[in-house]
Parts: sequence; C-alpha cells; structure tokens
Amino acid sequence: MYLSKLLADRTKNVPADAKMKNHILLVRAGYIKQMAGGIYTLSMLGQKMSLNIENIIREEMDSLGAQEVKFPVVMPKELWEMTGRYGAIDGELLKFDDRKGRGFVLGMTHEEASVHLAKNWVKSYTQLPFSIYQIQTKFRDELRARGGLIRVREFTMKDAYSFHETQESLNDTYEKNFKAYERIYKRIGLGDSVIAVKSDNGVFGGDVSHEFMYMNKDGEDEIVLCESCGYCANQEVAEFVLENKKEDSLPLEEVETIDKKTIEDVCNYLGVSPKKSIKAVVFAVKGEDNAYVVCFTRGDREINETKLRKILGKETFPFDASGVKELCAGFIGPKGLNAPNAKVFYDKTLENLSNAVCGANKTNYHYKNFNFDRDMEKIEFVDISKARNGDACPLCHNKLKVSGGIEVGNIFQLGTKYTKTMDMTVLDKNGVAFNPIMGCYGIGVGRNLACIVEENSDERGICLPMSVAPFKVHISPIKYEEENVKEQTDKLYSALKAKNIPVLLDDRIVSPGIKFADADLIGMPIRVVISPRTLENGEAEIKMRKSGEIIMCNIDDALSKIEEIIKNEMLSY
Repeated sequence: MYLSKLLADRTKNVPADAKMKNHILLVRAGYIKQMAGGIYTLSMLGQKMSLNIENIIREEMDSLGAQEVKFPVVMPKELWEMTGRYGAIDGELLKFDDRKGRGFVLGMTHEEASVHLAKNWVKSYTQLPFSIYQIQTKFRDELRARGGLIRVREFTMKDAYSFHETQESLNDTYEKNFKAYERIYKRIGLGDSVIAVKSDNGVFGGDVSHEFMYMNKDGEDEIVLCESCGYCANQEVAEFVLENKKEDSLPLEEVETIDKKTIEDVCNYLGVSPKKSIKAVVFAVKGEDNAYVVCFTRGDREINETKLRKILGKETFPFDASGVKELCAGFIGPKGLNAPNAKVFYDKTLENLSNAVCGANKTNYHYKNFNFDRDMEKIEFVDISKARNGDACPLCHNKLKVSGGIEVGNIFQLGTKYTKTMDMTVLDKNGVAFNPIMGCYGIGVGRNLACIVEENSDERGICLPMSVAPFKVHISPIKYEEENVKEQTDKLYSALKAKNIPVLLDDRIVSPGIKFADADLIGMPIRVVISPRTLENGEAEIKMRKSGEIIMCNIDDALSKIEEIIKNEMLSY
C-alpha cells in the first residue's frame, strides 16, 4: 500500500471529548472517524487491525471446536418477549416497527437467536455439548457513549454460546473458554494487563460469571483486588470485611440540627466522624409508583446499586425524597421510621456500630448515641455497599485495593434461563425431555483494539504488536525521487508483497521529519529507511518501533532480516 493513496488522515486536531490516550491517537493517526455519537467508521488501518484481532479470536474459538455462524442483526420482538427481556430492557435496546407494523429489535446480544437456531435442530443428548459463535455487528443505544471505541453504540463483537446436558459439561467448556481468552489477550498484545474478575450477570441471567478487565487507571469500571491472596472482583459484586469496635452504650439523645441535612454538615456540627454516623439513601423502584427503598449505611460509605438490585430482583434508581410526606428528607433514620410503602435495608457496615448519629425522622433533629441492639428490634444486616481502599479482604483479611479497569471480555454460565423460556428441549438417554444448560462468551473487538493502543503507545504515537498491526513493515525512503533510492525501495517493497508480508510504503516527496513523525504516529512494528546515505554502504536501516532498536543490514539481506524479525516477534505471543 502506498501512503499517498491511503485514506487515513494524520492530524493534530482531536475531538474535545477525547480524554483517553487511545481515543486521541486513533483519531490523530486516522484509524477512526466519528460519524455520530458512539458511531465510528474504521479506515483501512482500523479495519485491517480489527480483522487481525478477529482472526486471532477465530483461531482460538475454532481450536475449541466451536462452529462459526452468523445471526441477523435485526430480530423480531417476539423472541425477546419469550425471555422477558423485551420489556425489561428499555433505553439500550433499540426497538422499531417495520412498514407492516411488526415489532423488531436491533441485536445488542444474541442469546435468543442462538436458542432459535438450535431449537428443533438439536433433538438428542448425543448432539451435546456443542458451541456456536459469531463475529457480528451489534447495536446498544448507550446513554453516554464516550472514550472513542471504548463505549460505543454500534460495535463488532464475538459472542459464543454453548449448550450442555449437565453442569459438569458446562463447567468444562467454561474453563476451556477461560483459558482461550487468556491466550487471546496475550496474542493481541494485552497479556498480563488483563485479569479475570468475578462479576454480576446483569441482563444475561445465570449465577456464575467472570469479566476480563484491562487494568487502567482511567477505566470506567472499579476492580477490587487483594495483592496478597489474589482475590479480585468487580465493584458490583465485591465482598469485604469491615468490623466496628463495640463500645458501651451511652444514653440516647435527640439533638436539634437546624438545616443540617448532609452527613458532612451534621457530623461537623456535632463534632463526630462520619464513621460514627448512619446515612439514609432513598431509591425508587422502576415501574412501581409510590414504591420506595430506604437503605441505611455507615456515613462514610456508598450504596452499591447492583447489589441492591440483586437483592430486590428489580431495577432501582436514586430518588429525591423531599416531596414524600412519610419520609422526612434530610433527617431519615432507623428509629421511628414510619414509611409503610418503603422497603428498608440495613448495610452490614452498620453491624456493631455503637453510639452513632442518625436522623430522628423529625425535621431539624437527629439522634446521638444510637445503638441498634438497644434502640431497635432485631434486624438483619445485608451487603449493599461498595468496597473501598484499605477494607479487609474477605479471604485473607489483608488490605484491598480499588483500581480502574476496562471490560474487554466476559463469560457467563446462563443456566436454563433461555432454553426454558423459549421451550427448547432435548431428549436424554431415557427419552425424557430436558432444557439444555447454556453458557455465553463475549469479546468486543473494537474495545480491544482501543485497549491495545492504550497499552502500546508512547509520546510519539502508537507502537503496535506484530500480531495485530495493519502492516508489519513501514518503508520510509529518503529522497525517493532519486533513481537509486527508488529502485532499491521498490525492489524491497515488491519482495515483501511477494512474501505476503503486509507493507506500507511512504512514497511522498516530503521531508524526513514528516515521514518519521507519521511513521511513529501510525505505529507499524518495523520501519525501514532507505536513503542515499544508507546506500553509500549498500545498507538499509531497520528500526523497531517499540524498542527503538536500530539494525543496519546489507540492502540485499533486508528481506530475510525482516522475515526473521517477524518470525521471532510472532513466536513471543
């Protein structure tokens, strides 16, 4: 490919919302161009890199015996109604009617489609287990698309689905996919920067799930991990140990706290630590009028909405209780709470909390020295708060660390949620019908592309791994217009193409500085410089983009040297 013909503009201008390094570099180097919010065109550079990632994923899936298929992007709403997800997912699932008034959805995931394919085609237990996968365009109407390819609305994803007779069979396939994912991340250049964490199944259903997280301080997910024992989990499901020191109870006091409604204001006014206070947070239940959830937690903690939703089995959202008469907003407390329409939960961070400050359910008043064991009937404490830096690990009790991460893959054990609701049955060896057990396994191609750039870049631009680079070699001839330079450059270019080595030739008549800056920005692994100066000694200069290593070799040996470098680099993945 000639650089002068490449439809990929190099620029210093970046979108105002580009904050992460990968977003900035992918725009500057011409890999992507935004068409609308969360919708991008991939240039040849972006597409070739994407295809290289896809091929690595495809090789690993094929090695597991998975069958590649392709589901429709558009699906009839009836499939999603069967599983209950059509009504359960509002904003993210794009729904529309065709010209005949029939309802459809744009696929954001394809569990329903996979069961539709297998239903009736698979009749006997002898056909189990099996796995199917696709690499397909999906659409999720994200409320806040951001981060370039990190969080988009239209995206390419590999999703696989497995079907089993027994839980043991599913466990085996789950483990094989887990190992395959580890190989994929190593091969595409993310390697040890990706860790597997326990996660919440969300809209997918099921009980067991893991997310593969690219560890990055700017990542939107929070990962809770213990460096001592290896415990790690998404913040959504992370457990921790927090023990309050039990004290002798002091007399309960009702104190006036005029216009002091926040934990910070009340604690400052009364001269106590937020750790010795009780915070009330109110949520509303989606689809239920006048249904409120009141959550009490320690004043220095935050409610984990995912944990709360899992306990309730319903969607919730933060709610301003100032207009609810039965809730004394700003002064809500456990003692004397009279809210018959509210479900009340007490976080485990309150267990054994002594002599605490809390709302008195009376305007402008709080209690001091509140104690659950004395001032309330016996209650149950549940885990509905977020882990924090320094909390004790649930396994070894050493300190936990909270870090940023970006989800680059996920695997779920779905159980029979989809085969039951869609009435897919298979006959066992005794002729008895059963619903197959399912697993699903997803990897976002574009998001991984972005994370590869985030991981493999420097102050000059992108430094792509050999395994995914659009071109393995970038030839930057100096004074290409001179006959000898052009002759030797074209000879090497043709030889590389003949060996099926993807090569980019900068055929522009521009200064060396511009050529080198563009080569560094675009980020191909090998740069070859041929110039009047190198040819004086019959040589070419080979420079490795990531390490900066320079190799001078005889111009006639350049092809074999490049082949050797590529072979050794590929063996390292």
